[in-house]
This record gives sequence, C-alpha cells and structure tokens, in this order.
Amino acid sequence: MRKIYTIGETVLDILFKNQLPFTAKAGGACLNSAVTLGRLNLPVYFLGEYGMDEVGNIIDAFLKKNHVSTQYVYRYYGGKSTLALAFLNENNDASYDFYKIYPDKRFDVKFPAISQDDIVLFGSIYAITMEVRSKLMEFIREANKKKAIVIYDPNFRKQHLHELPKLRPLIMENMVHADIIRASNEDFSFILGADDADEAYAEVGKLCKNLLYTANKKGVYVRTGRYSITCPVVKIDPVSTIGAGDNFNAGIAYSLFRYNIGYNDLETLPEETWKTIVATAVEFATHVCMNYDNYISDEFAAGYKL
Repeated sequence: MRKIYTIGETVLDILFKNQLPFTAKAGGACLNSAVTLGRLNLPVYFLGEYGMDEVGNIIDAFLKKNHVSTQYVYRYYGGKSTLALAFLNENNDASYDFYKIYPDKRFDVKFPAISQDDIVLFGSIYAITMEVRSKLMEFIREANKKKAIVIYDPNFRKQHLHELPKLRPLIMENMVHADIIRASNEDFSFILGADDADEAYAEVGKLCKNLLYTANKKGVYVRTGRYSITCPVVKIDPVSTIGAGDNFNAGIAYSLFRYNIGYNDLETLPEETWKTIVATAVEFATHVCMNYDNYISDEFAAGYKL
C-alpha cells in the first residue's frame, strides 16, 4: 500500500494570549500535518525525535491516539523534549520562543523501505539543522531515487534571519530534491527577496517545476512548467494561524493520495486537478484557523475519510 511519511521537529506548543498561557498542544510543522492525515485514516508515519520524558510521553501517546505510526521516531535520553511558547498577537498570529536541550546523538533511526509514489513531506528548520541533516537527506535522496513524491515547505521564520547567509544554500538544495514546493509569500520575501509568485518562481522554477505560493488573503498561486493559476481563499477572522500552513500541506498530500496521483502524473497534471488540490488544502487550512488546535478536528475529518 502507498504510504505517507512526514519528517520534522516535535515540540509541545504552549499558547499564550494577553501574556497568559491557556492551552498546550503537541506540535511541530510536519507533526501537525501527520496528525491531520492520521485523523483521515491515511497510512502516515512520522519520522522525528523526542525525549524519554513526560513531555515526550504526551507527544508519543497523542500521535498513536491519532493513528500516526511512531515506528521511526528516535526517543532519546540525555536531553529533554522541546517546548515552544507561542504568543498570539491581536490578529492571532504567533511569535515563538523555543527551549531545546538535545542529546549528542540525534535522529538515530533505521529508515523504512520507500516505494514509488509514496509521499514524503519535509521542511521547516529541521530540514536545515546540521545535527540531523545528513541523516534526513539520506532518506530524501532515497525517496528521489525510488520516485516517491517529495513535498518541501521551507517554513522559514523571522527569528532565523540572522543565519540566512549560511542557511539559504541548504534551503535551495532542499528545493532541488522536491517535486512540489509549498511556501508562503513571507518565506520567499525572507529567502529570496521576492515580492510575488512570479518573482519567486523565476528562481524556484530552475530547481523544482511545481510551486504552490500561498499569499494569505490574496490567494494561492500555482506555478508549474505548463500553468500559471490563481486560486481564491475564504476570508475569515482567524482564531489562530498556528498550523494553517501545515494543514495546507496535509491537504496536498491527502489529495495526491485520494486521487491516486503518482510521481509520473505530476508533469502532465491538468489545470483543474491543481485547482482541486488547492481547494482542498485551503479548506483544511481555513478550518484549522478557526480554533486553537494545530490539526483538523475529528468531525471535520469524518467528511473527508476515504
């Protein structure tokens, strides 16, 4: 059976509003995507790491409860699972402080055997973290070799801008290994100094043919070797934007799986199919923005289960 793998950091998100904490959720960009896909009963595996501590136990139990396999998670001693303090502003956009204590040995896992048309989602700061990068890229290169579909989301945050000169080459290398890149206007403003989808694609298109450029209320711009498409989004007053992009990515993976779109289909994918993929991804992201969870609800998932 076709499988979905998401690779990334794990954190316990503690949310603050008006300087007071009010909830805690298992988080991390690709973990959020995995939980949404698990709630849809898709065969999803999370590849990552967290500690043999109480926070790690909370995260582990939560993943299993939501039908996400933790078979390829590295659980470590000698460190602590990561905490992320998320501070919501008046628009309910989040800024973060992270607390990390990692062991010397990182991401020490034996990878699964990957097959053609499996789906791999990776990105965020984890994909450019030197302590895990060589191991992670070993799996990504194998995915390329086996013709799995690789989705990359740089998810580049403002607090890393001072490191951009050394991180940009790693981000661009990740793009070379991707079959679909999903990134926000803010990502490309930081990484490339690009002001719009066409400017971004002028650079990205040399590395990867398929770009989904999300521009908040302005819509989603699809750029491929054959099409230039603009898709609308629903205007809402969000409760929280945490997890919006992660669930957009989950919507992409879900659509690829649901419509049986394989590696060899991407080059000739019809325009209407791209629009359907984006519409589903927008629905996932919109739903998540209307509550404080980082993933779609079970009730929402019930309407999409295959």
